[in-house]
Amino acid sequence: MQNMHDVVNVQLFQNTLRTATPIILAALGGSLTEKAGIMNIGMDGMILLGAFFGVLGSYTFASSLAGVLLAVLVGVLVGLFFALFTVQLKSDEFIIGVALNLFAAGLTVFLLRTLFGVKGSFSNPGIVGLPVWRIPFLEGIPVIGPLLSGHSIFVYLSWVLVAVFYAFLFHTPQGFWLRASGEHAAALRAAGRSPVRMKYVASVLCGVLCAFAGAHLSLGYLTLFSENMSASRGYIAFACVIFGKANPPKVFFAALLFGFFDALGLRLQSVGVASQLTSIIPYLATVVFLLAFGLRFKGRRKGKRGHTL
Repeated sequence: MQNMHDVVNVQLFQNTLRTATPIILAALGGSLTEKAGIMNIGMDGMILLGAFFGVLGSYTFASSLAGVLLAVLVGVLVGLFFALFTVQLKSDEFIIGVALNLFAAGLTVFLLRTLFGVKGSFSNPGIVGLPVWRIPFLEGIPVIGPLLSGHSIFVYLSWVLVAVFYAFLFHTPQGFWLRASGEHAAALRAAGRSPVRMKYVASVLCGVLCAFAGAHLSLGYLTLFSENMSASRGYIAFACVIFGKANPPKVFFAALLFGFFDALGLRLQSVGVASQLTSIIPYLATVVFLLAFGLRFKGRRKGKRGHTL
């Protein structure tokens, strides 16, 4: 019973919010590209680049804000790069996404050894982490205070962005144009709007959101950079996009679910469960939920086909 209390407590749900944040941010970006008709499998590489350049900017300029701004700049460039190949040059999205992930992994390892002269990870007191936000009127409330107060800005920003992007996609003309660029590009072109431009916008915004996710990992969740620290969160974010049908609120809850399994794995380590076992929990959950979603979707298609007959 004591072991169970050590696992299931306020800290578990607090960790859930922290571990889910990079997935939420990246999945929101993936929702935009998905709505624009682009399958972005390269989000893991975007997150990794954001994490590295966040640390580089923070360490170089002794400012967490400088780290975030450098990560965002790189995110914009990577988003443009991805759109150039997938939209302008009409390259295969899957191949470009995988290539981007491999490029990011190789580049960050090279720069880690070249700029910092270390292998594996870089941690230094000169890295300025993101400040922790305290909410005074909540801190005195049991359970709610420890749960909602004391996070980095990106935790709170991710919640706000869910509402912002939902309103943008479904209640603004620009959001309608972005969705039309993926669903009815010819009709959008006939209306005098450029589908290519909207796809570029979606790709750049995805790059920025993935940069936020990476900066949260290296400056908010931790204050270091390690090789491959994105740990396939980009793929989990992509799974959330599919599972949530690129709808921001649904994507948010899917990311929270996977964040919970990630946090659960970390808490189980504290009671002696082997890390090799607990580390597979979020990825196993991803596979199970995608399998369930695929079977459900297949069942619906059969039902519709039978109804038509």
